[in-house]
Amino acid sequence: MNPFHSTYQAGNASIGWSAEVQRLKVQAMMGWEKEYRNLQWFGLKDGMRILEVGCGPGFVMEQLAKQLPNSPITGLDLDENLLKHAEGLFDEQAKKNVDFVQASVYGTGLPECSYDFVVARMLFLHLHKPEDAALEMWRVLKPGGRIVIIDIDDGIFGVVQPDLEEFQSITKKFTDMQGKAGGNRLIGRSLPRLLQKAGFQEIDLETVAVHSDLAGVEGFQVQFDAKRFEGFNRSRLLSTKEFSAISEVAERLSNDPHSYAMMIFVMASGIKV
Repeated sequence: MNPFHSTYQAGNASIGWSAEVQRLKVQAMMGWEKEYRNLQWFGLKDGMRILEVGCGPGFVMEQLAKQLPNSPITGLDLDENLLKHAEGLFDEQAKKNVDFVQASVYGTGLPECSYDFVVARMLFLHLHKPEDAALEMWRVLKPGGRIVIIDIDDGIFGVVQPDLEEFQSITKKFTDMQGKAGGNRLIGRSLPRLLQKAGFQEIDLETVAVHSDLAGVEGFQVQFDAKRFEGFNRSRLLSTKEFSAISEVAERLSNDPHSYAMMIFVMASGIKV
């Protein structure tokens, strides 16, 4: 039985725990400037009481604390090792405004109506029961409080150039695998209805585009690191040709000046009225 009720555990990453944490850092920072701009547009302000669910190793939480020095911020995750890493990012002075909770997003144990703003980044695609998580977020928000979910949708995942004919089949396979495991890599398109069903109002949807020409190629190289997909190749979930195509993307981004990549992130928001 999976106590996380999630398709993701950092300790199971094929590249190893430390490398996975570094990958998460690069991923979090790729589009952070634009994501934070949108969070402000959605109403995030200094002094608000903030909860980040699925805070992982703490890199987004660290950025929030820097930008919002007067905001009490709670980081919640079920993974004890990730929470320890997150806590280690803050010195004693900074820890006065942050706290960490080891709990499930389905049952946080946090007081009802206690937060002004909830952020969930790259979490909902992994959840077996996203509706239950959204209801729990509604419970802990104050009336007038807002949730923002930042996630993906493989239907608009992005592009790599020059295009590879295998890329679409690889994306489809990962979408199918995630679905069979209980997650949803197409969650982006479902977020407005998910929030509406949980009782949120004034729902809105935005996207953030991250391009290698603008954000640098490092983040894309890490995401397409072939070591991450070796297990899928060994188990024959990916063919040798498809596995080679993934390796080729990272190689082209490193060595081909004509190569580039773009990823799209979805940001969905709603208010508890």
